[in-house]
Amino acid sequence: MAFEMTTDFIEEVIAGITAEKSTAVLDLFQDLLEQDISAVLLELDHEQAAFALRLFEIEFGAQVLKELDADFRKKLLKGFSSQEIAAYIEFIVSDDAADIINEQSVKTGEEVIMLLLNKEKANYIRDLLHYDDDCAGGLMAKELIKANINWTIKQTIEEIRKQTRAVEKIYSVYVVDNSDRLSGRVSLKRIILADDNALISDIYEDEVISVESYLHEVDVAEVMRKYDLDAVPVVNIQGQLLGRITIDDVVDVITEQADLERQAMAGISDDVEEDDTVWLLSRSRLPWLTIGMMGGLLGARFLGMFEHFIALVPAMAFFIPLITATGGNVGIQASSLVVQSLARGNADDSFSFARFFKSFLVSLINGLVLASLVFAMNYFFGEDPRMVFVVSFSLLSVVVVASFLGTITPLILDRFGINPAIASGPFITTANDLIGLAIYFSLAYLLY
Repeated sequence: MAFEMTTDFIEEVIAGITAEKSTAVLDLFQDLLEQDISAVLLELDHEQAAFALRLFEIEFGAQVLKELDADFRKKLLKGFSSQEIAAYIEFIVSDDAADIINEQSVKTGEEVIMLLLNKEKANYIRDLLHYDDDCAGGLMAKELIKANINWTIKQTIEEIRKQTRAVEKIYSVYVVDNSDRLSGRVSLKRIILADDNALISDIYEDEVISVESYLHEVDVAEVMRKYDLDAVPVVNIQGQLLGRITIDDVVDVITEQADLERQAMAGISDDVEEDDTVWLLSRSRLPWLTIGMMGGLLGARFLGMFEHFIALVPAMAFFIPLITATGGNVGIQASSLVVQSLARGNADDSFSFARFFKSFLVSLINGLVLASLVFAMNYFFGEDPRMVFVVSFSLLSVVVVASFLGTITPLILDRFGINPAIASGPFITTANDLIGLAIYFSLAYLLY
């Protein structure tokens, strides 16, 4: 049954920690998974969380520590000695261990690595620290199962028994040559069913999808999504096997990327969270709010040009929100689809005629339906026939134009190396407001 965190539960935990009742606190956590416990610790202050973490056995506490939010964990571990951190690192896989050490000061990080009893893991972590966080090398774990292409099945099974001590999950056994270059993969099923004296070269599959260590994390996620992989091996430029990336690491990348895209589409320029400082939150929102404000001022100035016209036909003002809101909504819908396509790498022929013609047909159908509904409702309520025509035809035109802008703007931004997600926010909304008003009043001016 899934754990449901309640205010009463948090208060009970805090009360137990405050009273330093270790047994009572452990009883509260007894049936919880490490992911649930990490969520509870995030609700505590750092001293309370440190008290609770020290109650667990080192191996279990290491898994709880691994699941914590990076910023919270960094502050939490400031109260721990290098010896304590090293004890936890012994039970954490190399990629997560490297992340935790990267969060510490250089001095603390070096001390932790030096104190590790598992020297192989220490070497793994040193290797991983050379890579940037946002590339395949920064995502990969060094722990994996590999077999030499010239080994016998019996020899391979013996090696697997040795290697699995450091590996949490086995997805594949990777096959390498004498130079440690990745040659293929072999399933555990084939190994178990094969004769003891058979060679790995007789049963392995030479077709294996891998990624280079320098590949960006977003591209790695796309490779794993495209080929439906649970794990992918990482190789260097010579094709030598370096490590593997598992699906749990990629889920983190996808989640982070989705957050960034959502913030960009909302007009938030930095990677921020709700608990960040007031200044950082304000600074991340101001650029696009300023652009939106400038667009609003331009729209107001534009309306001022038709002030006398609105005075003559007051009903014109009633339909301004309808025109601007519809244009903004259509533009955001169109741009969201293009941004999604670009993110998945499905937009190689970005400016093709087929793309724009399809977008035109969709917008034309939607525009005709919306315009017909507006025409029928206004006609039913006895509006001036000229006004009914102006509003309906303007709405149709705005839908078509807004769809075109929503399609082409992210493509242009992507061509210039700018995050196309920002096109789905205030930029398109502001542009469509101005264009929608121009169409609306220009058409009305011609007919009245």
